[in-house]
Amino acid sequence: MEKVKRVLITGITGFAGSHLAEYIMENHPDVEIFGTKRYRSNTENITEEVRDKVQWFHDVDYTDNEAVRWLIDATCPDRVFHLSANSFVPASWKSPSEVLNNNIISQVNIFDALLRNNFDYYKPRVQIACSSEEYGHVLPNECPIKESNDLRPLSPYGVSKVAQDMLGYQYFKSYGLHVVRTRAFNHTGARRGHVFVCSTFAKQIAEIEAGLKEPVVYVGNLEAVRDFTDVRDTVRGYWNALEYGAPGDVYNIGTGVGYTMSWVLETLISMSNRNIRIGVDSERQRPSDVPRLICDASKFKEQCKWKPKYKLEETLQWLLDYWRAKIK
Repeated sequence: MEKVKRVLITGITGFAGSHLAEYIMENHPDVEIFGTKRYRSNTENITEEVRDKVQWFHDVDYTDNEAVRWLIDATCPDRVFHLSANSFVPASWKSPSEVLNNNIISQVNIFDALLRNNFDYYKPRVQIACSSEEYGHVLPNECPIKESNDLRPLSPYGVSKVAQDMLGYQYFKSYGLHVVRTRAFNHTGARRGHVFVCSTFAKQIAEIEAGLKEPVVYVGNLEAVRDFTDVRDTVRGYWNALEYGAPGDVYNIGTGVGYTMSWVLETLISMSNRNIRIGVDSERQRPSDVPRLICDASKFKEQCKWKPKYKLEETLQWLLDYWRAKIK
């Protein structure tokens, strides 16, 4: 196995990025970690241990080609985990041009910078964090979803991820760039932003327990079915994708088990001793929602030596306890 010396994590202050940094520190302590963030990013996800370990911790606008070229020239990473993106699906309907521009152009700039950096001798590997949202409108007979399934995105975010995905394939075929594309299904856990479904449920319950709000959890569509993976399993999958995945290929990451949002909510409520009611908030409804996303990760499990370790109940308890500690 080729020795990894230097890793660049784009979006290191984000949910997955911060957990990936911790995974690398714990399991590959000799690897140098370089991290970047957007200037407005909240850095509270970064622990002191990670901050001390990360070699660079810079604000980078990935839509700025020159800034990205400078970053790649300065760090020369063996591995790039490209996690930075506008990733909140509902927001993509409000500002589709911003999401499309940021997610697509940022990736093109990273690819071009890597190719210009003495590419004949320097052969970095790049993991692109794509998304199950690319599958979009999934037919009843198409679950669990394989990588070969048609892509029918139902949001501007999903469209942006399809573009990132296809660009990864194109740069591999056109230039030989070692790109591995991962389509992660929903992942959750501590530090997940409060706008995401499991977190918004857990945060509201923690606020109720702290006496900060009425005993009502407000929800959107509870009939949607999702495949949730613990973020610690997901980032381990990202690492394995570059260790064992075939360049140019694409892999689903998920558990293969679907849960309704109502099950997730009821499970979280059962972890509280409060009498909590449920209220519907029309503002939490999407213009078009993907009804059912369940992963077939058999290809990834076989080729990349991965399987999930955590049960969803464990992950939800971890998430709720995180919000309890944060709300205090």
